[in-house]
Amino acid sequence: MESAGIRPLRRFVVLMRVWYNIDLREPAMNRNATHLLLSVAIAVVSTCCGCATEPESRSRPKSSLTRLSKSDRVWLDADRKEVVVAGAVVLDRGPIELFACPKGTKEHEAVVAVDSKAQVVHAGLLAIGLEPGSPVSFDPEYVAAKGPAVRIRLRWKDADGKPREADARQWIRDTRTNQPLASDWVFVGSSFWKDESTGEEFYQADGGDLVCVSNFPTATLDLPISSSQSNEALVFEAMEGTVPPRGTEVEMILSAARD
Repeated sequence: MESAGIRPLRRFVVLMRVWYNIDLREPAMNRNATHLLLSVAIAVVSTCCGCATEPESRSRPKSSLTRLSKSDRVWLDADRKEVVVAGAVVLDRGPIELFACPKGTKEHEAVVAVDSKAQVVHAGLLAIGLEPGSPVSFDPEYVAAKGPAVRIRLRWKDADGKPREADARQWIRDTRTNQPLASDWVFVGSSFWKDESTGEEFYQADGGDLVCVSNFPTATLDLPISSSQSNEALVFEAMEGTVPPRGTEVEMILSAARD
């Protein structure tokens, strides 16, 4: 007899096979997609077994959020097709290459550090029906990042404890126009790198490149416009006076852009 955990896993795997047309018996299938789909499937089973908790500040029914990992603070709202990621402000002024990075990676050049590996966020985006496109390419010529557009909203509490909400682009200033970032991000999906000496595979965005404002081929989410990663040519900076103080806890809510 199947356990209560196996039944949702079986249903989930069938669903994901339909979404992505994956044959689990085919040896030549895309290993990257397999790895991340299984990450989500395992997370769903673990949450069905009662290990899920949810962000306390979220004003939604308790049953609507599913935690994707015991160790990563990422939740899935399947009904609203949203991925919720917990983190904190680490930079409130100055030039940036990233909007968000995993904690312990590139906090010196990102506005928010999240309590999650990038690959778990990637898995959450798969679970809400988004399929990664292709990262930026520079050789032999520049080709912009492509993929489904992703909107990021932010929720936090101000110094008086009042709940606040904003579009993440309002926290980023384009120095060319002195206006907030105009473009949504696109889900490009990063890539895996294999250590030939050990056979171990690494999801490259786990090194820091979760939500980028400078173009990186290793990004999970990138901008579909040309944006240099050269220090002397950076065009984006944290919106001083708008970004709350360092240390402020914040939730990122990721969903498909609707306009």
